[in-house]
Amino acid sequence: MKKFLLWFTPGLVLGILIILGAGKTLESTSSNDYCMSCHIHPMADISWKQSVHYETRSGYHTACVECHLPPRGHGYLWAKGKTGLRDLWSYWTKDSASFNWDERKQLENARVYTYESSCIKCHENLFPAKLTKEGEDAHLYYTQQKKTPELNCINCHLNAGHFIAGYTHGSNKTFGATSSAPKEIFTEPTPVSDFRNYTEKIPKSSVSFNMIAVPGGKFKMGSPENEPFRKTDEGPVREVEISPFFMAEVETTWDEYLAFYVQTSAEGRSSDTEGLRSKLNASKGVDAISGATPPYGQPDQGWGMGQRPAISFTYHAAEVYCQWLSLVTGKTYRLPTEAEWEYACRAGTGGPFFFDGNLRKYEKSGLKARLGKNDTTIINRYIVYKENSPSKTQTPEFVRPNPFGLRNMQGNVAEFCSDWYQPDAYSKTSGTIKDPKGPENGEEHVIRGGTFQNPAGLLRSAARDYTRTEAWLRTDPQMPKSIWWYSDCFNVGFRVVCEYDSKTGNVTASN
Repeated sequence: MKKFLLWFTPGLVLGILIILGAGKTLESTSSNDYCMSCHIHPMADISWKQSVHYETRSGYHTACVECHLPPRGHGYLWAKGKTGLRDLWSYWTKDSASFNWDERKQLENARVYTYESSCIKCHENLFPAKLTKEGEDAHLYYTQQKKTPELNCINCHLNAGHFIAGYTHGSNKTFGATSSAPKEIFTEPTPVSDFRNYTEKIPKSSVSFNMIAVPGGKFKMGSPENEPFRKTDEGPVREVEISPFFMAEVETTWDEYLAFYVQTSAEGRSSDTEGLRSKLNASKGVDAISGATPPYGQPDQGWGMGQRPAISFTYHAAEVYCQWLSLVTGKTYRLPTEAEWEYACRAGTGGPFFFDGNLRKYEKSGLKARLGKNDTTIINRYIVYKENSPSKTQTPEFVRPNPFGLRNMQGNVAEFCSDWYQPDAYSKTSGTIKDPKGPENGEEHVIRGGTFQNPAGLLRSAARDYTRTEAWLRTDPQMPKSIWWYSDCFNVGFRVVCEYDSKTGNVTASN
């Protein structure tokens, strides 16, 4: 017995010390000061101290680990160990000044570093007495869709832990109140009497934009089977003839879209699609068009408006914008067909890009990329994409134009086309096709051009994609869901084309 106690007692004491020490270690390594000894980012600390999680009514300051680790008993130790090792490795091997903090605070990344279980632990009651009707609808939708992985508390409360200047939660009633455009107000649109570039002026606004005269011609549409990164829906290659048309130099900007938003908002902002279309068909003029309802949140994602491409709106909203623009200018504006888009993008060239198309030089993969020997000098001049975008859209002067004078056809944001999407659309025609308009029906529409999020392989002239209406509205908490704004798509916009017809100096069309 004495021998047992001789061994047991020191073991017991040692066990107690280990348990106490482990608890003390967990506590000390979970303090804000300890977190910030590795996470050397002053702006994160400043934005945390400006947030509602710091400036609480009770005076309690929510700590880093209360959001960035799960609660005890929900995988806390595993998450803490994994996160700690990752952060230590980054601290020892990387320069924190090189991190793209703007990218890391965006929603898709924030979801990775916050825990839904931690939100629910503190906010057990999702229907408090002072919750607004909009809040009740949003929280009811959340409880009904809990198994949707994209739906998190921070979808609507992204600024709860770190303050974001200009962030709007809920319906954005003040959206469209300001614009960076000049102050001169135009009274008439620009008359166009012949086929050359012109600058359109939007009446009753201070907004103008450049239109490029794209000459007609023939080209090979699609990609050959040996083109790197090719997908099957890009072929077979077919010969297409395109009539002359005008195309916007850049994607429709926020200044342009806000002119539409402001001028149509006084008409009641109807969400009745069929009612809106019947009004348009009646040709009662501009006053017949009811524009978009206010967006939920900040559709520019806080990146800024002005000359950046307008984003977050639906295909339906882009179509209505074109109909409105046609009415206020007296011209025929619309979305481009897929064939017109690719013809304008190629600008007389036949490779993957309108410049040197050696994809292997631009792709950030393989041994050369790991050794830092990829040459992206040329592609960086012409396209806003994953490697040069800082994870957000850019203004037009960021890149040079293609041979037709069009900017950012292959990057910045993808662009809506008027065609219905079908993966085998190219195989259903033969011979030279003149001005094809795509399939007669479908479920989703074609989108063309890469985005600021894409690697080089997805930026090619022939690359195709399509809208995903249901997925892009998955986290919209409104009931019914908006027909005007996407809740989950921030990398698609559009550019307009104008038909070269009797309204724009085409004598042949007039006759």
